[in-house]
Amino acid sequence: MRSDFVQLNNRERATLRAVGVGRAEITCSAEPDLFIDGLACCDQVTAHRLARLRLVIPQRVGRTGERVPALLTEAARAILSQASDRDAA
Repeated sequence: MRSDFVQLNNRERATLRAVGVGRAEITCSAEPDLFIDGLACCDQVTAHRLARLRLVIPQRVGRTGERVPALLTEAARAILSQASDRDAA
């Protein structure tokens, strides 16, 4: 995925930042749920979109429904880097 084609809103970028600092878990399922600081993400549409775009992935394989640590992909890191570069300008 080319990160320059993905448009994210502020909530999606904030969610990626939480994942990036290790505060998130994701369920192993076809439509994964995201948990931030142990609580269900209040915007599961955002969680599902980030997973479908392969910006957030499970750190390891788990049983169906199991929570595992969530990781950012390289594409997600690139998007956050571009966003912080724009904010600094």
